[in-house]
Amino acid sequence: MQAEITQSKKHPITKSPDFFASVRDDLKSALQRDPAARSRLEIALLYPGLHAVWIHRISHWLWVHGAKLPARWLSQLARGLTGIEIHPGAIIGQRVFIDHGMGVVIGETAKVGDDVTLYHGVTLGGTSLEKGKRHPTIGNRVTIGAGAKVLGNITIGADSRIGANAVVVKSVPENSVVVGVPGQIVKRIKLHHAGDAPDLNHTALPDVFAVAIKDLLARVDELESRVDGHAHPHTAAFTPIGDSWEEVDYTI
Repeated sequence: MQAEITQSKKHPITKSPDFFASVRDDLKSALQRDPAARSRLEIALLYPGLHAVWIHRISHWLWVHGAKLPARWLSQLARGLTGIEIHPGAIIGQRVFIDHGMGVVIGETAKVGDDVTLYHGVTLGGTSLEKGKRHPTIGNRVTIGAGAKVLGNITIGADSRIGANAVVVKSVPENSVVVGVPGQIVKRIKLHHAGDAPDLNHTALPDVFAVAIKDLLARVDELESRVDGHAHPHTAAFTPIGDSWEEVDYTI
């Protein structure tokens, strides 16, 4: 039994600690991640994001044990009470925190790792009518900003941040920031490591298009300097930032 508990902490998607241990972890993580939280009692009574996760754990147990209709009924009850729709087939890791939560949708084959933070309006949706894995897999300690849409059978690497209202349709490597529509991947130089606290600074988002325009202007200046035979001011100060619009090195 001890071996199973140890394994569950390493691989929460396959096995989970007991329900009440998970509740204690959820309360602690919410207190750490929400500066507005004042006590565990307040969180337990008033946080719909946690209520939705707790009800999901029950509905998911029913789902995997063959009671699919009661599981769906319970998930719809949670949707009405919290404004958060989590399909009972979805796999949710430990210490997942849904802040505010209204309008969050998590599809049937989605997998969400440990210490993930979701803000209101987030969708983990599918893009195919075929059976099988059609929803995203979210790595550990990922933060997904308000209104973001992560669509399809893709993977969001651990310790990444998805900016508010981004639409992500391609897999994202670890330690990345994604912004825009469609989502543009911005690699971070400062990497996070397993065991670090989730990175909730989802307002620190670079302007990818401004960087691209600056790149183009610098290249034009460089070409003009070659034609004119002298350097322009922008050329001397220019340092190349990246070779593509979809993946740009940027210090966060």
